[in-house]
Amino acid sequence: MSKKPYYLTTAIAYTSGKPHIGNSYEIVLTDAIARFRRMQGYDVFFLTGTDEHGQKVEINAQKAGVSPKEFVDRIAGEIKGLYATLNISYDKFIRTTDDYHKTAVQKIFKKLYEQGDIYKSEYEGWYCTPCESFFTESQLKDGNCPDCGREVVKTKEEAYFLRLSKYQKRLEEHIAQNPDFICPESRKKEMINNFLNPGLQDLCVSRSSFKWGIPVPFDDGHVIYVWIDALSNYITALDYDVDGSGELYKKYWPADVQLIGKDIVRFHSIYWTIVLMALGEPLPKRIYGHPWLLVGADKMSKSRGNTIYADGLTELFGVDAVRYYLLSEMPYAVDGSITYETVIERYNSDLANTVGNLVNRTVAMVNKYFGGELICRDAGGDFDDELKSAALNAVDTLTKAFDDFHVADAAEAVMSLARRSNKYIDETMPWALAKDESQRGRLATVLYNLVESIRYIAVFLRPFMPETAEKIFTQINCTIDSLDSLSSFGQIPAGSKVGTATPLFTRIDAEKMLAEIHQRFGGQEAPPESKDVPGVAMISIDDFAKVELKAAKIVGCEPVKRAKKLLKLTLDDGSGVPRTVASGIAKWYEPEELVGRTVICVANLSPAVLCGVESQGMILAADCGEDDVRVIFADGIPAGAKVR
Repeated sequence: MSKKPYYLTTAIAYTSGKPHIGNSYEIVLTDAIARFRRMQGYDVFFLTGTDEHGQKVEINAQKAGVSPKEFVDRIAGEIKGLYATLNISYDKFIRTTDDYHKTAVQKIFKKLYEQGDIYKSEYEGWYCTPCESFFTESQLKDGNCPDCGREVVKTKEEAYFLRLSKYQKRLEEHIAQNPDFICPESRKKEMINNFLNPGLQDLCVSRSSFKWGIPVPFDDGHVIYVWIDALSNYITALDYDVDGSGELYKKYWPADVQLIGKDIVRFHSIYWTIVLMALGEPLPKRIYGHPWLLVGADKMSKSRGNTIYADGLTELFGVDAVRYYLLSEMPYAVDGSITYETVIERYNSDLANTVGNLVNRTVAMVNKYFGGELICRDAGGDFDDELKSAALNAVDTLTKAFDDFHVADAAEAVMSLARRSNKYIDETMPWALAKDESQRGRLATVLYNLVESIRYIAVFLRPFMPETAEKIFTQINCTIDSLDSLSSFGQIPAGSKVGTATPLFTRIDAEKMLAEIHQRFGGQEAPPESKDVPGVAMISIDDFAKVELKAAKIVGCEPVKRAKKLLKLTLDDGSGVPRTVASGIAKWYEPEELVGRTVICVANLSPAVLCGVESQGMILAADCGEDDVRVIFADGIPAGAKVR
């Protein structure tokens, strides 16, 4: 019986420079999903690669004193090396300078032109070189690029355009009929509200002001722009050809999921899908726009000096620890955060104390008390059923989390089982059982259950930490490692022998490690010491960075019936999804006073239910004297603006 195909892609990395850890998150996320699908028995095809054309590459190559091809060859090599370091199991790495890709893209462009979906005209507007995007005057933000905030230049040039407007209604119908086409929900609403509802403008798909690109086949003065060049890689990698595609395309397209950063959802869910519609090809089943990984509360940026790179992290913590942090710390729909302190904290708490300690002491006890042999005696007792249920239930939890792309929840399911297993040790106290010869059968059962639970954990860890999973299987000396083997608890044969207990993760001395990091990356021998202020509990800048403050406009307000002190506020925080906050300010404000005002919202506070209202944050207010509370208003600041 042939396996069911499963095709997933990342955005291809732009070869203007070395990717930082935020860029690396996407490839690790996609790799984890690909590995899990293989465990489920799918015939997986995992595509990644590099986007190698454009004006930014041409400029950077000139600065480096090399040809654009030499420049992208070097960067593509660095990216491949980085992916090897991160243990990425891609099936194909495409480069947009590959000859087969260039030929296919020229055919695609020519077909769209000949059928009237591409036409020649002239563009006049504002251009952002880093983003490689054109903007109208009204789209600029404070005169700069609305996406990256950098300076834009006035540009006028002849260009070819794709008729986006022709396909808008069809795209809107597809989104309505396929509610999971764009996810998460906030990304879909953003596309509808910000781009489709105002109406699509035709898209510039060629450039004539630079030469580094794929030439338009019938007009040498133009090169094909990124929207058709780079985006088409998802099908050209599968040997797509307008004259008749090959077996890979027939087998794997449409993609099951295309994973991209939230900042390029528009390019994939609108531009790319319309290109496919114009070609008469099926659309991808799902487009998932994942959130960003921030440094503290800020976007990673070389200009801010807060860039962290994956290879530097792996040198400090190891590959699997970095993979685990990225996958466990990144929420499904909101931005995640990384600091060296939080990596150390997660390493020590989850990897060293929870998983590492569980495996090490369990294997050591089997060796100590039974000469390494697993003697499965049916001497059941308290807490056994709870451990078995936790292991079996974790299978469903993990599977559902991966199906929904809630990969951080899947990581938590693994860690929850490890914590439950450690608790089982504390509950059953094997060291006490070992002192009573009459409890030898019970001791054997307890240790067998622990090793079997560890087997579950090792299987679960494969998508996250493949090398660690193999080390665990070696320590418990087990080859029963399929996902199907987890359908029933107790698969390890009696009489099996475990291996040698070896520490998986050594606990990190945080102070010593941070001093090393500052010396290597910050130019300091140690973190600067804080000066205490009397009566004030001092925090570090990283503590403050964990709090995400946003300007939010109050678009609705009403009393909470069961609570005289509470008002229910509906906030527009710029995300496109209304946020509800319950605030204890009813004594000082009437609802009509607040609607239309802008406030400061703590946006990353864990939700809490207050008198039947789920409060998704809090607003800032000041105590201005006895029985006098005043909301801090920020009128004039746009909704969604970050407060730092």
